[in-house]
Amino acid sequence: MIRAVLFDLDGTFADTAPDLCDALNRVRAARALPPLPVQATRPVTSMGARGLLGVGFNIGPEHPDYAQMREEFLAFYEQNLCRETRLFPGIKELLDEIEQRRLPWGIVTNKAERFALPLLNLLDLRARAACVIGGDTTGKLKPNPDPLLAACRAIGIEPDACVYVGDDRRDIEAARAAGMKSAAAAWGYLNGGDPRSWGADWLIERPEDLLQYL
Repeated sequence: MIRAVLFDLDGTFADTAPDLCDALNRVRAARALPPLPVQATRPVTSMGARGLLGVGFNIGPEHPDYAQMREEFLAFYEQNLCRETRLFPGIKELLDEIEQRRLPWGIVTNKAERFALPLLNLLDLRARAACVIGGDTTGKLKPNPDPLLAACRAIGIEPDACVYVGDDRRDIEAARAAGMKSAAAAWGYLNGGDPRSWGADWLIERPEDLLQYL
């Protein structure tokens, strides 16, 4: 029996792609490069700075300029966390129904707390979340299960009574490693992958589809 719902943030809970693309384009503008359309960056949004800088500049962490460009990118993003970011259609209604059933819900994301917490404040949802576990909360990132297990401890519910909803293969792997149910969010960014191949317990096309499993 599912007694709690945990969500990934970027690409599952909120559409953060426009604001992250804007931050990338500010880094590009500083180097006299034209802006990229959000359609070019949306698929890799869940990968954060590494994915976006990879699309924007074709570089990775091994590049000598990567660390400085990453900090520049994050600084731009922090200035405009929620200018165009919105909840995905159906998430608000799903949260209302989850709360109506008196089930706690929380966020487990690889996004650092310095971004995740204020973003949820700007979305007027931080106070409603039973927990917010960021990428730096435990020192481990998904697909490591530690962030999900930290969320279980925070809400006081065993992993096998929780479901984790995510739009990336890493989310499903983390849920499996933590011993909880997993739901692949087919509306998300997906990082170019096919969620049917991830081995999730459930594949949901719309947020409200989760309700049948609660």
